Amino acid sequence: MRSVTGRLMLLDTASLYFRAYFGVPDSVRAPDGSPVNAVRGLLDFIDRLVKDHHPDDLVACMDADWRPAWRVELIPSYKAHRVAEERPSGPDEEEVPDTLSPQVPVIEAVLDAIGIARVGVAAYEADDVIGTFTARARGPVDIVTGDRDLYQLVDDARGVRVLYPLKGVGTLQITDEAVLREKYGVGGAGYADLALLRGDPSDGLPGVPGVGEKTAAKLLAEFGDLAGILAAVDDPQARLTPTQRKRLTEARPYLAVAPKVVRVADDVPLPEVGTALPRAPRDPDAVRELAARWGLGGSLERLLTTLSR
Repeated sequence: MRSVTGRLMLLDTASLYFRAYFGVPDSVRAPDGSPVNAVRGLLDFIDRLVKDHHPDDLVACMDADWRPAWRVELIPSYKAHRVAEERPSGPDEEEVPDTLSPQVPVIEAVLDAIGIARVGVAAYEADDVIGTFTARARGPVDIVTGDRDLYQLVDDARGVRVLYPLKGVGTLQITDEAVLREKYGVGGAGYADLALLRGDPSDGLPGVPGVGEKTAAKLLAEFGDLAGILAAVDDPQARLTPTQRKRLTEARPYLAVAPKVVRVADDVPLPEVGTALPRAPRDPDAVRELAARWGLGGSLERLLTTLSR
């Protein structure tokens, strides 16, 4: 991957098309009656993001594997409640609304025809792709996601922010370290430790029983990081309550593996890909065919106009 020195925008694509699907009525349909609310909603999202934030480079990061085996081996409950069907080889099938699944290939085809870089890597989640692009970037990075897990990448010194949609993408929380410290009591570097202590039922992460967000933040403020907390457990003089010491001791097997599960990878083998914002469609004929076939109308036209400026 060439070194990106301008403003890089990284899309957590599945997070955004799920939001588009639930935010745009399913009465938005193609000429044949197929729902295209997620497709058109995502195109509208990208149009607004480019207009408002002016990235030089843009990557749609994909889940090639939404539940990687290496994470499941460490914590078997990881995303287990979202498995629709287990598969003996390859990624398990994720529970996805019936009318969303057929729209995902359309989204991929439209992004490819426009020329927006689309990157997924086998055995990794989009979060890991985002983490690796962020680690390699030499300029500012805007990560667009509805997933708080990626707050761990926020870094004021490097200009890494998370744009978190509050309502559509018209209202975004610009998440920097000040926002994180105000809401959670930690900066970006401490967020992964906070998350693994607190747990996350939506990802099947149990956390430490009895340790909620506020307690986790207090422990991190007192002892610095997870390693410091575990050192305190072994130190009879450390200021831990007997209950906290007991719970943390009992949770040691979980705490030994949770960091690798919760922290995003920053060493994914990314393909060579051009990430520059496309000023004209890569495949104009394919764009016209897709627009007609799926009735993408104004959503696609607006995005193409924005990109051409």
